[in-house]
Amino acid sequence: MKMHAYRTHKCDELTKEHVGQDVRLSGWIHRIYDLGGVLFIILRDTYGLTQCLVDENSPLLGEINKWRVESVVTIDGKVRARSADTINPKMKTGEIEVYIANVTMQSAAEIIPFQVYEDDGAGEDIRLRYRYLDLRRDGMHKKIRLRNNVISTIRDKMWGQGFQEFQTPILAASSPEGARDYLVPSRLHPGKFYALPQAPQQFKQLLMMSGFDRYFQIAPCFRDEDGRADRLAEFYQLDVEMSFVTQDEVFNTVQPVVKSLFEKFSDFTGEKREVIWCDSIPFKEAMLKYGSDKPDLRNPLEICDVTEVFARDDVSFNAFKGVISKGGVVRAIRAPDVSTMPRSFFDKLNGWAQGEGAAGLGYILFADGEGKGPIAKFVPEAAQEQIKEISGCKDGDAIFFICNQELPAAKFAGAARDAVCSAMDEAGIKTRETGVYKFCWIVDFPMYEFDEKAQKIDFSHNPFSMPQGGMADLEEKDPLDVYAFQYDCVCNGFELASGAIRNHRPEIMEKAFGIAGYGKDVLEDKFGGMLNAMRYGAPPHGGLAFGIDRVIMLLADEPNLREVYAFVMNGQYEDQMMQAPSQIDEELLKDLHIKISMPEKV
Repeated sequence: MKMHAYRTHKCDELTKEHVGQDVRLSGWIHRIYDLGGVLFIILRDTYGLTQCLVDENSPLLGEINKWRVESVVTIDGKVRARSADTINPKMKTGEIEVYIANVTMQSAAEIIPFQVYEDDGAGEDIRLRYRYLDLRRDGMHKKIRLRNNVISTIRDKMWGQGFQEFQTPILAASSPEGARDYLVPSRLHPGKFYALPQAPQQFKQLLMMSGFDRYFQIAPCFRDEDGRADRLAEFYQLDVEMSFVTQDEVFNTVQPVVKSLFEKFSDFTGEKREVIWCDSIPFKEAMLKYGSDKPDLRNPLEICDVTEVFARDDVSFNAFKGVISKGGVVRAIRAPDVSTMPRSFFDKLNGWAQGEGAAGLGYILFADGEGKGPIAKFVPEAAQEQIKEISGCKDGDAIFFICNQELPAAKFAGAARDAVCSAMDEAGIKTRETGVYKFCWIVDFPMYEFDEKAQKIDFSHNPFSMPQGGMADLEEKDPLDVYAFQYDCVCNGFELASGAIRNHRPEIMEKAFGIAGYGKDVLEDKFGGMLNAMRYGAPPHGGLAFGIDRVIMLLADEPNLREVYAFVMNGQYEDQMMQAPSQIDEELLKDLHIKISMPEKV
């Protein structure tokens, strides 16, 4: 029987049942090592590893001795059982080995810049420059396969709920909201530009207005923002839109999809993790209790407001009183059962706060029936009792204080909450839950916010959202008191999704944009297509988008997005392997009617 040109088996398939058979394997040389005249080759393909060997009596020894790791070879040989003392239980093929009878070098490798079979500490720059080598590593293979499997599972789940998959345009119009667009010059229309979509927002709403009831897409999105570990210029999201739905119906539709997805892949890192969906939290409550609109609910510590205590006449802590007199607030974080902690525990947290730009992190420790610490002497016993009542503190607990204007106080209290939790964990007081994914919906976002820099009212979230009170709220309320049907899905401190029930009425859209300072001319120019569609009958509709990459980050327990993509740019948005971005030939620039005006060197 004629053998296949390259392989009869994959490198994870051979077992003791194949002993005595002639086989052919192809793959990369994972490792080569010499043990007393016997040369061992560990052959690798995408499926696994197989040990092959040639002894000193073989005429092939001289040729095989010249091979380098990562060369691609085809090996013919006979399957042999390993002796009991050489069985490798860590390999699927660990009970056998292949005695080499013939070899073919398919592609010889040069000396590699870093090891593939182990992590040798190569930096990110060199790993990205030789990404095709980096991707050969087992850990990278697993994460890229995880990505494939997650997307495949999402598709199955969405199709199973009656959603249809659509593709929306990549070349679109620039939009004034959100992040900075990536622009594409038009050769046929000199001086005009397309924009790569930050999200398929308008198109998916137009699909609802076209009568398609349930849409989804694994959508590519582009945002010209500064690079971060959890942000890329190009990313993918599960984009969803539904007609004739309420906010709760959106939640009830996508929540089982996400829950089952995380349950299916929760043991990717080897530890099975529980998936828990917590109650929804209003935005204002999240900012007060957790100092963040994406709280990590594995951390049980909560923030409370003790402004009224430090405003008392009998409290003499003037540093706080001065801020309170100017409209500031005092937030507090209770740390339970820390009375046995050494002074260094508190000093370390104080140093952390100073490193974050604060004067320090004041506290009171309730121990032996009295309050101790740097602030305690300024707070009389009656005021300390009020703090206990508000915060739930008891003897043995400490409480840390943050004072500032409301928004910066909330943000710093959120960071301090995390720092205190981590410090307790490091000190042996286990506080943050492990082995769990904790999800929740953040709801009731304000429709508008005041932009201090521009000194104007602007949208705080999604400009296409429906205000909760409709036109009446926009006409009768202070804009900063208007809430929208906007929501985020949060897990373990990460925002995984953002969405809203959309505004489907043109008169409300015109009013909403007018409050934010956008005239009808801007609205018609930038959103005319969608606005006109609304005028011909638009269904109530809503949706959201889940960040595929952040989902995979959580499942892989990987803090860097660049570790869950096959091909990716570095933190400066440079593709070191393909040399992008690159300079463009002058002739092409002329075709596009573009002249380059370089910034002056400082």
